[in-house]
Amino acid sequence: MPFYTNEVYILDIKKNETEWDKKLKIQTNGRDDYGADQYHFPYEPTTYVVLERLAESGYLNTENKLVDYGCGKGRVGFYLNYVIGCYTIGIEYDKRICEYAWQNQKSYIGKKSVEILCMNAEDYEIENADSFYFFNPFSVEILRTVIGQIRNSYYSNPRQMRLFFYYPNDEYVAYLMSENVLEYVGEIDCRDLFPGNNERERIMVFEVF
Repeated sequence: MPFYTNEVYILDIKKNETEWDKKLKIQTNGRDDYGADQYHFPYEPTTYVVLERLAESGYLNTENKLVDYGCGKGRVGFYLNYVIGCYTIGIEYDKRICEYAWQNQKSYIGKKSVEILCMNAEDYEIENADSFYFFNPFSVEILRTVIGQIRNSYYSNPRQMRLFFYYPNDEYVAYLMSENVLEYVGEIDCRDLFPGNNERERIMVFEVF
C-alpha cells in the first residue's frame, strides 16, 4: 500500500464523499446533532469507503432486503441500492432529517426501490427484511427492543438474517457478545481505510439463530 500522510487520507476521503453524493444525486454529507438526546445519537453518515468495503464483502446481494436503522439522510440505503441492487428501507425518528432524506429520494438517480420511513425504530414492524445496518443510531435500551423485534420476525418466518454494526461502541459490543440469540460470524476490517489504526473501524457481523 502506498504511503499516505493523514492530510492526504482526509483529502481523498472528502473527495470520495463529494463524488459519490454527486453521482447518486443526493446530499448526505455533514454531521447533524440537532435532534440528538440520551436515547438517539447524532446523525453522521457512514463514509463511502466503508460502504464500498461492505458492498465488496459478499454478505449482500440483489435478493436482500436491508433495513438501515437511524438512516439519517439515507446514504446507506441509496448507495447499497445503487451498487448492489438490494431493496432498502431507512428508519429515521427525526422528522426534520427525514425531510432531507425524502428530498434525496426524489433526486436519487438509481432504482426507486428505496423506502424512507419517519418513525421510532421500536415501532417498525419487520416483515420480510433479512439484513439490518446500525451505525450507533441509538441507546442500548432501544437496541434491545429492536433486536427483540428482529428475533420475533425470525421465529415467525425462519430465514437467514444478518446484522451489520459499523464502528460499534463498547456498550453495543458488550451487549451483542452477551446476547444469546445472535451469533457472531465475523467482521469487515476497515482500519486500513483511515489513519491511526483505530480498532473500532470495523463492521461486526451477526446472524440470528
